[in-house]
Amino acid sequence: MTQRPLPLSGVRVLDISQVMAGPYACMLLGDLGADVIKIEPPGTGDQTRGAMGFKMKGADSLGFLNMNRNKRSVTLDLKTEAGREVLLTLAKDADILVENYRPGALRRMGLGYEDVKAVNPRLVYTSISGFGQSGPWADRPGFDLMAQAMSGVMSVTGYPDSPPVKCGVPVADIGCALFAVYATLAAYIGAKNSGQGQYVDAALFDAAMAFSVWDICDYWGTGKPPEPLGTSNKMTAPYQAMACSDGYFVMGANNQKLWTQLCRLMHREELLEDPRFTTIALRLANRQALQDELEKTFRTNTKEHWVETLLANGLPAGPILSYPEAFDSEHARVRGMRMAIGHPVEGTAPSIGFAVKLSGTPQQVRRHPPLLGEHTEEVLAELGLDAAARERLRAGGAFGS
Repeated sequence: MTQRPLPLSGVRVLDISQVMAGPYACMLLGDLGADVIKIEPPGTGDQTRGAMGFKMKGADSLGFLNMNRNKRSVTLDLKTEAGREVLLTLAKDADILVENYRPGALRRMGLGYEDVKAVNPRLVYTSISGFGQSGPWADRPGFDLMAQAMSGVMSVTGYPDSPPVKCGVPVADIGCALFAVYATLAAYIGAKNSGQGQYVDAALFDAAMAFSVWDICDYWGTGKPPEPLGTSNKMTAPYQAMACSDGYFVMGANNQKLWTQLCRLMHREELLEDPRFTTIALRLANRQALQDELEKTFRTNTKEHWVETLLANGLPAGPILSYPEAFDSEHARVRGMRMAIGHPVEGTAPSIGFAVKLSGTPQQVRRHPPLLGEHTEEVLAELGLDAAARERLRAGGAFGS
């Protein structure tokens, strides 16, 4: 049986981004088959190569290795006329360009959307920034922490009356990457139909706000700003972490049927008649008293006991796992959430697996995370630049000193 090509096979992406949101978005495109050419500054390359995260034997961090598989690396000094010439030559045959410079920076260098559109009208040009290309905060440096704080996300994270707490994972960065990918692919499909590309403006701030759809609707409906609730839920109770004899587990009895089952399973039928708990609204209003009553029973046995007991009786429950426990679980292994990628320096390097699975064209690691500038000569040859042309560009500083 002939293997089907990956969905984005034949699509060329120029990745002019660093750190997280942009590289992650481009990696997802590469996983789907796109030819991703990562444009990096000479000498240092992507900041995450050496400055962020645990390093193994080589110079590149594990963070870099986990956000840059299925890419080729070309070093270009975009501050030089020769470097910009190479980029615009690459853009002529590209389908997508992704960048995360400060708003306006590439435009001032002669590499903004209008400049690239002039050589390739069908190209989709995606800009990822902290706060977007417009508005009074557009020029601010944008990082996940600031996006979480200024979007409202941190206002509902943590416990009541606690100091500010950010989400433990970079939800603004990864969320922005995901939104950028879906918009970029939609624009690419549109360009295939119309021959006209477009500009995609993706922002960490906007992505974080989009994640707040449930919370902001609560505010718009009640006029009361939502507050942090720890592991609890503002719409139903009990639905949270509960203390037991050897720690905590999570459980939910988030409708009347499950609440009745829970009380009977725990042999706490008196709670069904307790006037504080007869409806969801009353359980929410008396959330702490409800937790105290349930934990009187939960503390009599272990988290393993309660998780197994609740699941066996149709009630949602689960353990609270550390990252080692989660990634070492049988379920994560079956789902392929940890991979080993071959690498010319490391031998193999651990990598997070594909977050979605395609049945007909399963993703694959076609290329190891590239060494800095590993494919410069290869890509230049594909452009048809002969030795004399490459030497001229090199003398002009296109590839660094």
